[in-house]
Amino acid sequence: MQPPLRVDSSPATSAGRTRLTDLDALRGFALLGIVLVNATYFASAFHGSGVADPAVTTAADRAVSTITTLLFETKFYLLFSFLFGYSFTLQRLSAKRRGTRFTAAFLRRTAALFAIGAAHAVLLFTGDILTTYALLGLVLLAAGRLRARTAATAACILLVLTAAAYAGLGALQAAYGPPSTLDAQAITAQAHHTAALLTVDPAQVITAHLEELPATAALLLLFQAPCALAMFLLGLAAGQHGLLARPARTTLLRRIQMIGFPLGLAGAALYTHATTHWTGTPGETYALAVDVLTAPALAAAYAATALRLLKGRHGHGITGALAPAGRMALSNYLTQSAVLAFVFTGYGFAASGRFSPATVLALTVTLYALQLCASARWMRTHAYGPLEWLLRAATHLAFPQWRAAPRSHPA
Repeated sequence: MQPPLRVDSSPATSAGRTRLTDLDALRGFALLGIVLVNATYFASAFHGSGVADPAVTTAADRAVSTITTLLFETKFYLLFSFLFGYSFTLQRLSAKRRGTRFTAAFLRRTAALFAIGAAHAVLLFTGDILTTYALLGLVLLAAGRLRARTAATAACILLVLTAAAYAGLGALQAAYGPPSTLDAQAITAQAHHTAALLTVDPAQVITAHLEELPATAALLLLFQAPCALAMFLLGLAAGQHGLLARPARTTLLRRIQMIGFPLGLAGAALYTHATTHWTGTPGETYALAVDVLTAPALAAAYAATALRLLKGRHGHGITGALAPAGRMALSNYLTQSAVLAFVFTGYGFAASGRFSPATVLALTVTLYALQLCASARWMRTHAYGPLEWLLRAATHLAFPQWRAAPRSHPA
């Protein structure tokens, strides 16, 4: 029998220690990339299908779609994954300081995260990443005692093996398969069927999600999961060295930018072209192999750029805008899905397929800006975001404080 929930009186930030605001700010920054990509899947059942989207009719539409795929798709979930692995080291250190058992608490945390993610996938968005994170968290727990160098080496090997698997699949497809496996007619019919369900009523929205779950789960397992696990391990290595807890070296950050941007953008350009023009062919599979190796480089370049901005002349203001949103990233992530579901599905306006990519982009940026403002306002008076509070309660079997501790002011 589990002990009853008690009141957790420990503050969100203990005396003598401060939160890693750079970590929070990076999470807040990553939320932008996440919502920009997820919105494209809410806005059209054709996105990612390989078939031309009927809503994309002008050169401006195609430009917005291309830029979104080029700069954001497959990049920002990697940054979130890195930060998840980094946070794992902080959670373990916090448990050690409190003298509590980390493993049991972490298992409760992952179980709660899985439950939240499963509900998210069925009710709001089948592309949910939380369930994947929860399952991979078990692997991270098993690997948590690895040395930093060993963890980083394992991450690189995992990325190379994943890329090699895609390259091998492409070679088999080229040698023994048809020139293209794309059945445009069947895919178009399925997309129209899904769109029809998504725009009827909440019950039909859930039906559409349940129909999509097997294919989406396979995609997450085969593509996202290995890459996310690799970034977990890189985050674990970085956390063991406390890289975000000490001043970043400008020379190192500049070097990451100089390598990451050319390499990452080249791979992203190939990936964008392949997913638009080579769908179902061996060329697309080869491009996915390249993306597995180059997307982490672009994600690292984005992070390095953000860190340089945080340490620049306007860094205090940027941190103030991004860090509160990052502190309640889980609440913001699910709020993004809830708002987009209300706009595009039968939960609300059922506008799927009716907005141009430019309109979707404007809506998404507006939503993100509102979240930044709302998060800053919320975190001024609360210790945690709403879902962060719930997750912490499940983790520690204790009710965390709800309101933020009053700030002391000098006389």
